[in-house]
Amino acid sequence: MSSQDDLSPTDGSVPPSRAIVESIAVHEGVDVTAIEPPAYDPLFTVVNPEALDELFRTTGDTASNVVVTLEYEGYEIVVRNGTDVEVREQSSSDSVNNPIEE
Repeated sequence: MSSQDDLSPTDGSVPPSRAIVESIAVHEGVDVTAIEPPAYDPLFTVVNPEALDELFRTTGDTASNVVVTLEYEGYEIVVRNGTDVEVREQSSSDSVNNPIEE
């Protein structure tokens, strides 16, 4: 498992919900098929994947202004403009209620 923050750009052909799962797999150094129950909670326990994908699909040109932050499986996940997914180790003091400094 990597201890660094990972930024995993996608080419836009992968929906953000899938990009989250793929980014966690890269971060942990496992195959994407390993990111499933029972080892991992389903993504829908923290976000509606269809709604997330639709958010970035319907924002079109304004998607570059959209940022979604969520906590999943001990990580802080940041999705920017629907194409970049950042996976950060979540410390005990981290929370989606605290803004991320950029």
